[in-house]
Parts: sequence; structure tokens; C-alpha cells
Amino acid sequence: MAKNLKVIFLGGVGEIGKNMTALEFGDDIVVVDAGLGFPTEDMPGIDLVVQDISYLIKNKDKVKGYVITHAHEDHIGGLPYALAEVPAQIYGSRLSLALIDNKLREHPGVKVKATSVKPRSVVNIGPFAVEFIHVNHSVAGSFALSITTPVGVVFISGDFKIDLTPPDGQIIDLTRIGEIGKKGVSLFLCESTNAGRKGFTMSETTVSEKMDEIFEKSKDKRIFVATFSSNVHRVQQLLDLAEKHKRKVAFSGRSMINVTDTAIKIGEMRVTQGQIIDVAHVSTYADKEVLVILTGSQGEPSSALVRMSTGDFNKIHLGPNDLVILSSHPIPGNERSVNNVVNNLIKRGVEVVYESLAEVHVSGHACEEELKIMHALLKPLFFIPVHGEQKHMRKHAEIARRMGMPERNIAIPDIGDIWELSTNNLRRAGSVPSGIRLIDGKGCGTTDSNVLRDRMTLAEEGICIVGIGYCKKTGEISSGPDVMTRGLLFPEEMEGVIPELKQVILESISKISLTGDDANNIRNQIRRDVQQFFHKQKNRRPIVVTMLQAN
Repeated sequence: MAKNLKVIFLGGVGEIGKNMTALEFGDDIVVVDAGLGFPTEDMPGIDLVVQDISYLIKNKDKVKGYVITHAHEDHIGGLPYALAEVPAQIYGSRLSLALIDNKLREHPGVKVKATSVKPRSVVNIGPFAVEFIHVNHSVAGSFALSITTPVGVVFISGDFKIDLTPPDGQIIDLTRIGEIGKKGVSLFLCESTNAGRKGFTMSETTVSEKMDEIFEKSKDKRIFVATFSSNVHRVQQLLDLAEKHKRKVAFSGRSMINVTDTAIKIGEMRVTQGQIIDVAHVSTYADKEVLVILTGSQGEPSSALVRMSTGDFNKIHLGPNDLVILSSHPIPGNERSVNNVVNNLIKRGVEVVYESLAEVHVSGHACEEELKIMHALLKPLFFIPVHGEQKHMRKHAEIARRMGMPERNIAIPDIGDIWELSTNNLRRAGSVPSGIRLIDGKGCGTTDSNVLRDRMTLAEEGICIVGIGYCKKTGEISSGPDVMTRGLLFPEEMEGVIPELKQVILESISKISLTGDDANNIRNQIRRDVQQFFHKQKNRRPIVVTMLQAN
């Protein structure tokens, strides 16, 4: 009989994104979130990055449910891939489940049962009693989780901030959080994204006030606002401002259209009759009568804003009487892409407003003082900072120490870590297989994939294709060797290399028997000699493909 709770980190620690934590007690596992990450520059052709869930697959009979804190991609984007191999019931807010349902429509083979929950509701999943606590974040329907286990309460903050003037009037449930703290919290898992920022995160309503000023100042211009499609409150504020300033609204970008349609259907977003127009009809209205809300705030190559900035969007052409507002903060790694968009827009004469110029975006994550408030209310026995890179997590640990938590009661985990919680102790208890899986289209690979390595080699070193025809009976060469390269050397440089390279290939063939050796042996011999030639002469290691035609 199990006596301790295992807390297993499969993503979201030491990194931004692909959040996933599993709680295991005996024969039961509950999984909190299943997010995704985005590929880095050393992952050519990869669309998405998700967790290595081999531990969950091995223990799939134990997995009793997925509990979702909120509907951002870094918390739900990996669900289709997890559910395909480890199906289980999903629990989340109405908006979270609606957006998950949209996502699963692109994966028709994945079937799932979902249960919608409300703030302060409790669901029992095996030995876990999960209470959902309303918090403020940059997407509606966000929860913290208070999970009662056989060894005590585990409180998981999810992503949150303390906003006392949120657009929907629903303040973070500090009262309930304080009550839970009084009863006693054994372990606190808290997000760390903004742990290095002093003070408080600004209220979402400050964005509305600044936007109102910009709308008034630019009353004769056509206005475009790029923001995250999931930021339903931000979009609602823009809809309200459009109504105030007598502007029609067009949505552009697939994710923006999908999210807003879903939010409107379930009542999370309000629109007035006749307020929404098709983006194709924007040009039939006067500039002062239009607001376009669109995707592309992160410089995504195929997004609406990026295509507009390069003149590759046939429905709308931008010019000097247009104002573009980037209502977001660049995700780390996207700064260059966003900067390129801004420059392309300015080249077209467009006025551009972004975060560093005006308060057109606020974070959805708690800064230092808000984190202190949560620690003070919960008074946990043990603490693990999560949802951040090492620098964020260590800064958060420092905050906890300054508030009086003993060093020995704080743990900073790595992906794959198992931390075991008893009634009076927290210790590292080994690890599980961990890492990443790469999504190319809808298929999964692994980090040591030959495909990925070949893509990197093609991008960095190029390819050399060798063609040879020969008589299998006599071993005589009937055609070639012919050589074709791509991305290897400049054309004029390659012309000088070809004669010597052909001689290397002929010498390579002389080492083997074209009548007796297996075709793979012939290809491998030529590949080795050609690669050695390029490495010695040009310090390059291209992919070498040998095409044999036996007569």
C-alpha cells in the first residue's frame, strides 16, 4: 500500500512551455495540463514540441484524468498527442473545454470525455479531491487547483495574476485561497514566469484606457490590433471600444476566428448585432469605420499580420492611413521575427504602436509582490517553483526564502524528476524517462530522429548526389560518374572541384567489386570517400546520396 505521493515533472520546469505535471498515489495518476512548446532554430521543419510521455504510456491504466488549469497552448496544445496514447477524462472550465474541442476536431481519431467545472467545485478522481479556484489570467476560465491527497493538500497555482479590476469583474478568489491556507497546505507548486519582476502586474483595464486614447487620437485611420487569439478579455475590450467609436469589426487569422466564434457561442464574449463583418468586406467601408483584430503578434510566418506586412494578403493592402497596434509581448526567441514585422510595416508607411511605446499590453503573470501574497495566504510546508526557466525558478525560490521558508523545504526540479511527498517530508525519489517529442504535421518523432539530423545537415552542409551506371556481369562503368550538388559550394567553386571529385569516385569504385559486392556496400564506400574528400578539401560534410543503375 502506497504511503507517499509522487509528483512527476514531465514538462514546464527549467523551460517556458509544454507544461505537464503528474500526481501519482498508489494505482492512480492525475495529470495536470498537457501543453506544447515551439521549435527552436535547430529543429528545421518541426511544427510543435511536446513531452515525452513514455512513463504515462507505460502506466496508462493508472491515468484517471487530465485536469486543465487554462486554455493557453502551453497548457493544452499537447493534449491531442497525449490523449491519442493515454486516453482519460478531461476536467476544465467551459471555455477551456470548448477550445480543446476545437483542437481535437483536427485529430478525428482522438475521442474523449470531458467534464465542465465551475469555480469552487470539487471533483473526485481516485484518491484525489480536486477543487478549482478562480484566478485572473490573460484567458478566461483560468483556475488554480487545490488537490487534497492522502498525505495533504497540494496547491497548484496555474498561471495567474492578482487583478483587482479585471474586465469581467471577477476578481481572483483570494478569500478561498486564504481559507485553504488556514486549513494547511503541504506542498505549493507556483508559476515563476515573472518572479524577477518587482511590484505588481498592471491590471488588464489599463490596456483598455490606453487603447481608448489611441482610438480617439486616430479617429480617421483604419485600425488593426494584433493580439493572442486566446486573450478573450482583450478581444472583448476591443469589441467594446469599437462599439464606442462606431467601428465595424473584422477578425482575421484562423485561430482568431475559431476562438472568437467559440467564445461567442458559449457566452464568454459579447457582440452587438451587425458589429462583425467579413474581412473581405473591409475595403467597402471608410477607414474610420473599421477595426481589424488579427493574429501575428509574434511574427508567425503564415499569420495574417505578417502577410499584410509583406503585401501578400490579397484582401487588405496596408498604407499610410493605417495604424497597427501590437498588443502583446514577444515570447523569448520571437524578438527578431516581431522586429521584422514592425520594420516591414513602417516601410509601407504604416503607423505602428507596440508595448515599449505605449501601455497596449500587460502580462497575465504574477510579479514579485503578487507571488508574496500567495505564499503569505497559503503558508505551505514545502514549495516547488515551476513554469519558468532556471533563472525564474531560482528567483522564486529566493522570494520564498526571504519570506521565511527554510532552504531544506524548497526544491527546484528538472524535467523527469520524481519528488515524493509524505506527511512531513519532501525528497527527490529518482526520475522517469523524459524529454521531448517533435511534431511534424501530425506525426511524432524523437529528438534523435534521423530525419531531424538529416535536415540539419542539409541546412548546414548541403547535399551531393552521385549517379553511376554499370554492367553487373562485367563490372564496367557504362555511364557517369555524374555529380549534382545543392547548398554545398558556390557554382564557380564547384566547377573547379568536379574533375577531382569524379576521380575520387572512380578510385573509390576501384576498391570494390561491382560484380560481387552488395549495392549497399558500394553506396557506403562511395559515400565515405566523397565525404572524406569534401571534409579534407573544403571542411564540409554534406549528405551524400549514391544512385546506382545496374544493367
